[in-house]
Amino acid sequence: MMSDLHFKNQAELHKHFSKHCFNKAWELIDKTDRSEEETEEMVHYAMASLFHWSKREDCTERHKSIGCRQVSRCYALAGDLDQAERYGKLCLEFSENEEPFYLGYAHETLARVHALNGNTKEKGKHLNIARSLSETIKDKEEKELLLADLKTIK
Repeated sequence: MMSDLHFKNQAELHKHFSKHCFNKAWELIDKTDRSEEETEEMVHYAMASLFHWSKREDCTERHKSIGCRQVSRCYALAGDLDQAERYGKLCLEFSENEEPFYLGYAHETLARVHALNGNTKEKGKHLNIARSLSETIKDKEEKELLLADLKTIK
């Protein structure tokens, strides 16, 4: 219960909710039979996670990139493709100086949005960039994760 939570300071509160909301959003992303109410909650959790991360002292461009990717994915699943694209572009901006894994996921995010929008040219462009970046990922698990997600884009 929320009333059972006690925080010594705002930093502790933001740390708790950034992680809690992020994990709750992914639980709903992974749920195959989401109700309309759960879909709305999924978006709210992702937005709350991004907000709380943005208030943390240890927030980096990478954290913002990950948060924007999650928000984009949630909006895409909810059918709000304008917002999905907006946060996908933010994800890419925050990923510009990141390792290939994170930059690759930024392009995966935009490829997914463009696939849903029916923009095959942009989808193909971002898929190609993401695939190319995947070839430079040294960590085998990270590489496989990105490639598996790229295969789900139709």
